[in-house]
Amino acid sequence: MTLPAFHCPTPLDMRRSMGRFTTGVAVVSADDGSGEPSAMTISSLTSISLEPAILLVSLTQGSRTTDAVEGSGRFAVSILSSRQEALARRFATRGGARFDGMPYDVSQSGLPLIQDALTQLECRVHTAHDIGDHRVFYGEVTDMRWRDGTGLVFYSGRFGDFLDFGHDQVPWLY
Repeated sequence: MTLPAFHCPTPLDMRRSMGRFTTGVAVVSADDGSGEPSAMTISSLTSISLEPAILLVSLTQGSRTTDAVEGSGRFAVSILSSRQEALARRFATRGGARFDGMPYDVSQSGLPLIQDALTQLECRVHTAHDIGDHRVFYGEVTDMRWRDGTGLVFYSGRFGDFLDFGHDQVPWLY
């Protein structure tokens, strides 16, 4: 099979190409003080530093959640389990009060967290930058908890879970 010729990427080309990179799925949530929490599903989450604990999230500019994070200087991240696809889809839609009728946990400082997520992290915005059509936030993790389970993954427009081939754990990761 011959690969197509190189060309300048369109937004659709970028989406399709980056869709070939398997990622985990998380929900970023915030509270701007209006009494209605906001949140969005993301796959752009990266651990930047272990000491101090800093992570990176990339959020769409102009979204309610991005504005809430910007205004409050805080956000929470809930890393979803393989059984939480419906929640990933719920928080991937635009508009509306996504927490309506849904029970959720609340962090030490009042941020909404997805119940039964594999990991729940609370962050203080360390730095933020505009990059293209997104706002990138570096968050210093101030509080967290996690549990065992299998994470929800996203690949080529589909949700799934991780299949362990039985390899040994990489010792430097644990």
